[in-house]
Amino acid sequence: MRGSRPTDRVGDRHWSGGVRLAACCALVFCAMTMLVDWDAETLTPARALLWLTLSAAVFTVLLPPRVTAGPGWLAVSGPLRRRVVRTDALVCVRQFSGASSHLVLRDAEGNRLELDPRVLVADPLLWHELDTGVRRSVERSTLRQGTDVLSRLGHRIDDETARAVLRESGIT
Repeated sequence: MRGSRPTDRVGDRHWSGGVRLAACCALVFCAMTMLVDWDAETLTPARALLWLTLSAAVFTVLLPPRVTAGPGWLAVSGPLRRRVVRTDALVCVRQFSGASSHLVLRDAEGNRLELDPRVLVADPLLWHELDTGVRRSVERSTLRQGTDVLSRLGHRIDDETARAVLRESGIT
């Protein structure tokens, strides 16, 4: 982790699109609330500050976490904190499904992070970094729980990648 160069880092390619969407939603919310308040002739500096604050809250809630990976590590950064796990020293991987499916990774140092598996499906480079670290964890016998979860996710990612290649080549 410490010795890796910035060029060794892989980031979620779709994160900036999510940031743009969050910013657009927050701006539209701000514009609409101020426009309605202005039309009702009740817009004051205090109310404008309220709408700006609420728009910032909308942006913060909609801002997607940034997922980055490098040799032996995976990080998820939110607006308030950054969580990092060592993928070459994982001890447990769990997948929770329901309204929002997410993976929970825990390493030998006690670090824990959660991420949406769709990020890995959409970005094969992130998956490659995680998979490489998982293989090291298996070799070192630290990964005790979750190999089946990662195997299913790997097959899903391989299937999605194959479909994308076939779609781009015009075969399907």
